[in-house]
Amino acid sequence: MKAWYLIYCKSRGEARAQQNLALQQIDTYLPTYPEEKLVKGQVSVRRVSLFPSYLFINFDPEVTSVSKIHNTRGVIRIVGCKELMTSIDDSVIHAIKMREHKLLSEISSQSAEPAPKMEQGDKVCFTKGPFVELEGIFDEANGEKRCFVLFELMGKQQRVVVDRDVIKHVNEKQLVAS
Repeated sequence: MKAWYLIYCKSRGEARAQQNLALQQIDTYLPTYPEEKLVKGQVSVRRVSLFPSYLFINFDPEVTSVSKIHNTRGVIRIVGCKELMTSIDDSVIHAIKMREHKLLSEISSQSAEPAPKMEQGDKVCFTKGPFVELEGIFDEANGEKRCFVLFELMGKQQRVVVDRDVIKHVNEKQLVAS
C-alpha cells in the first residue's frame, strides 16, 4: 500500500535525491522554510531545508523495489528500514505542509508592505513584547532589523534596543481622538 516514508540523504543532497526520485515517478516532499540573509546590504530570502539531509517519499513498496530507492543517487537509506518499514501518517505530512505554507505566506505578506521609514523624534508604539502598548520616541536605527527607542520608565528616560518589527508609528490624529 502506498504510504509516506522518510529517507536519509547525502549531506546537502536532498535536492539531488528529490530530482532522481522524480525521474523514477516517485512522489517526494522536501519541507523548507524561508531564511532571510543580508547580502551586500540587501535582504534576500531563500528557502532552506527544514530537515537537512532528510526527504519524505510516497511510494508503494510492493510496486517499487526498496533496493531501487536505496540505489538512487543522493539517497543513503530509508529511515527505519529493517525487516518492517515504518510509514509516516498522512496527517503528519499534511501538518508540516500547512505550517510551511503559513510561514511562506507570512514572509510574503511582510515583504509586500515595506516598513515606513522612521526618523529621529518620531512617536512610536510597541506592538509586541514586554513593552506592548507603551509609547516611545524613535531614536536611531541599529543595523537593518533593530533600532533604539527612548521611553519613560520609573521617572527616567530609558534607551532600549528592539527589533524594528515590534514598533509602529503613532498616528497623531489617534492621539487627539483618544
